[in-house]
Amino acid sequence: MQPVFFITGTDTGVGKTVLGALLTQYLRRRGIKVAALKPVCSGGRADARILQSALANRLTLDEINPWHFQAPLAPLLAARREGRRVRRAEVRAHIRKMQYRFDVVLVEGAGGLLSPLGEDFNSRDLIAALHAKPIIVAQSRLGVLNQLLLTLEALPGRSRKAAKIVLMSPPKPDLASASNARLLRELLPPDKILTVPWMQKRLSPTERLAIPAVQRALAKIMD
Repeated sequence: MQPVFFITGTDTGVGKTVLGALLTQYLRRRGIKVAALKPVCSGGRADARILQSALANRLTLDEINPWHFQAPLAPLLAARREGRRVRRAEVRAHIRKMQYRFDVVLVEGAGGLLSPLGEDFNSRDLIAALHAKPIIVAQSRLGVLNQLLLTLEALPGRSRKAAKIVLMSPPKPDLASASNARLLRELLPPDKILTVPWMQKRLSPTERLAIPAVQRALAKIMD
């Protein structure tokens, strides 16, 4: 079975989709057949469309994002508003199908690690069911150390050991964002802590991938 990397985070809006798109483009440029999925989302499908663009439209929007709901709520609540249910077994089966078609599967969760995706599961449950390698994304700012350590603590033991942390740099680094990675490397294995520099929105995907610090971070994430 081909490997699954599960991109989760400390919260919503921390950069999971940005990182997922970068990793997708990075792998494609190296000739690796990659699928990028956001199986469950709510409040629109903008993130899934970004992943579809990174894939050069090699997957349909419904393949990337089979379960989508309109209300900007946790997927569990958004699904209930529409009288629908999302079942863990069905999501797992969809991802497993992609493992047979692609060399690497990237899966992006919705919200943070424990945000409910369906009636009986969250991203942590999917990580365990898929034996996926977790990538924890966070904004490098004041207070993120506690959020990251709590997220790590919530992972099952085997997943915790395999997890990598990616700090997304803010546009204007402050004292906290400049020191977070250094302190995390004192508390955790240093090779598990990676940083991605701030990338201006006007930059094209090609220009973003050309940034040496971005290239180094992506290579280490996939190592």
